[in-house]
Amino acid sequence: MDHSGHGMNMDLPPFTLGRGLEFSADPFFLIGCLVALALYGYGVVRLRRRGDGWPVNRTVLFAVGVLSIALVMCTGLNDYGMVMFSVHMVQHMVISMVSPILLLLGAPVTLALRALPVAGRGRTGPRELLLKLLHSRYMKIVTHPVFTIPLFIASLYGLYFTPLFDFLMGSKTGHIAMMVHFLAVGLVFFWPIMGVDPGPHRPGYVMRMLELFAGMPFHAFFGIALMMASQPMVKAYENPPASLGIDALADQTAAGGIAWAFSEIPSVLVLIALVFQWYRSEQRTAKRSDRAADRDGDQELKAYNAYLASLQARGQ
Repeated sequence: MDHSGHGMNMDLPPFTLGRGLEFSADPFFLIGCLVALALYGYGVVRLRRRGDGWPVNRTVLFAVGVLSIALVMCTGLNDYGMVMFSVHMVQHMVISMVSPILLLLGAPVTLALRALPVAGRGRTGPRELLLKLLHSRYMKIVTHPVFTIPLFIASLYGLYFTPLFDFLMGSKTGHIAMMVHFLAVGLVFFWPIMGVDPGPHRPGYVMRMLELFAGMPFHAFFGIALMMASQPMVKAYENPPASLGIDALADQTAAGGIAWAFSEIPSVLVLIALVFQWYRSEQRTAKRSDRAADRDGDQELKAYNAYLASLQARGQ
């Protein structure tokens, strides 16, 4: 693998957190992050102007999600990620498992559906197109666990243990395409599981937890495979630049450890969110039946008492 294509990567000094967090923007991701924040902000402002509320916690979660992408793609981490497997793995894990969860908790689809104007009769505007997409067969397939779980797993094994990874790492464009792919896979995998936004696939809470845990062991095993390998598995990181002062195998072991540890983080994040959602939906159901009881003056209870009385009369 020839590193001269990366230009500045030839003489990167040894990695430190300070150097990793210096601003070094990838234009594609920088523009993407700014556009995402601007559109979301615009949606929230539109709702407010109309006199509708939008939960602050959703806005905060979405913003943190976007910032988590910027953190790994618009800093020195992105430069070091080209030559250090461990740093690349941090990028991959954040963008595929942390950012998607935070973005989805921000409910961007719900916001778009509420903020976009309804087109006139017979006309198709952005809102109608979004609804069409949500209800399309394509979306049904793409968000189905039979599709998302294998895709999630294949993104690890199919990429790192085949020549595809080295091919993509050979160019800036390939690298960006790979990161966009990780983000997209994370989004379609966690979308039905988080269940905040409307989508074609709405499993119950228990199914969601099963879906979540179906992918994680493969993830952990991938990390363990990297940690236990006795030689570098990925060509792109076989010969790190001497200026970094690192050993390729030690760096790969660190990358494996990062992949393994990260497989636990989203599980915990998602579980907390699911339990919270579950609790809230139970409370809503309870409130609904209370309200119904208030409305119909406990008709059900009266009917039941009448039924018991009729049974007793019959018994006598």
